[in-house]
Amino acid sequence: MNNTIIKSKRRFSLRRLFALCPVRHCLFLLGALVIAAYFILRGNTALMQSVSDRVVRPFHRFVGRLFDRFPFSAAEALIAVAVVAGLVYIIFSVICFIKRTDRGARFYRFVLTVLTAFSLIYGGFCMLWGVYYYASDFEQQSGIYGAPVSAEQLTAVTRYFTDLVNGYSVQVCRNEAGEFCEDIDAVFDRAPQLYDSVAPQFSCLSGDALHAKPMTFSRLMSYLNFTGFFSPFTGEANINVDAPAALIPATVAHELAHQRGVAEEDEANFAAVLSCLESGDAVYAYSGSLMAYIYLGNALYKADYDAWAENYTRLSDGVRADLAQNSAYWAQFETPVGSAADNVYTKFLESHGQTLGLQTYGKCVDLLVAYYYNDLPEAIK
Repeated sequence: MNNTIIKSKRRFSLRRLFALCPVRHCLFLLGALVIAAYFILRGNTALMQSVSDRVVRPFHRFVGRLFDRFPFSAAEALIAVAVVAGLVYIIFSVICFIKRTDRGARFYRFVLTVLTAFSLIYGGFCMLWGVYYYASDFEQQSGIYGAPVSAEQLTAVTRYFTDLVNGYSVQVCRNEAGEFCEDIDAVFDRAPQLYDSVAPQFSCLSGDALHAKPMTFSRLMSYLNFTGFFSPFTGEANINVDAPAALIPATVAHELAHQRGVAEEDEANFAAVLSCLESGDAVYAYSGSLMAYIYLGNALYKADYDAWAENYTRLSDGVRADLAQNSAYWAQFETPVGSAADNVYTKFLESHGQTLGLQTYGKCVDLLVAYYYNDLPEAIK
């Protein structure tokens, strides 16, 4: 008899608790189920590939075309609205908690709202972006595989890109300080055609001719150590335009690679370099070769300092000016906030199987060597 009464009270309590905010309970459970299903099933490559091909890519193409009509970043606008709405809700909840007597119910609603927002947003990322990490990657689809490289190979490819970036450096506009000063608006205008030359050769890089979006709050992105991001909810490639201009075209190419389904950061970097060099556009080619030199040069610095030093002396004054500007710009953001953002993003990558975290960018070097080394002139090898 007593057990029956206890069970009845428990059922009544759960029912009453659910009645406090039934919609939020349902949405929270929906998000939680999506997250659970993702982590349980993500090891099934065939399933992830099917979801990627039949759901995620079509969704990104649809929303990408839809929001491409907007002259601003819809993703940035949504984030701004969400931040303001979140602050208003927190303030409202605190006032209600102080003035009202139903503090327990109010606190429960607040916690459930936060959990619901997290489950829906993170569940959306898992479904609309995380799936890519467990489907066929760029290496498998393109047939270009990175592999460990020797110091000699690394030196040769770095030398090749040194000559390349020097050649393109004299084809771009520079200011009195010798720094890159091309019209960035024109760079964005030409972005939709950037992958036209490589898509026929690599079908995995095919996609709609969409614009990249300059961000209004670019300075804030710099504090978070981000040069841009792809929004899986709006299908937009968003670019930090406060960063040094010389690398903005390459960043545009990088985010457009994400837009075309290249998920891994290192592979998106390689796709960016490849598309920039094949575009026939000197501005993009300079930026792409500069990006490649930075990754190759950093790797060579660790592998063979003497070879790096000898190669560095070959850089033109214009390239050195852009490298110095880039280093000085990012040095000012070496703060606890930037470090925390790096750690959060690293954990995000690791949660999706990218076990090297931010260090996965190093794979770009392997891909560059694998793709360009065999075609180098014998004089460089």
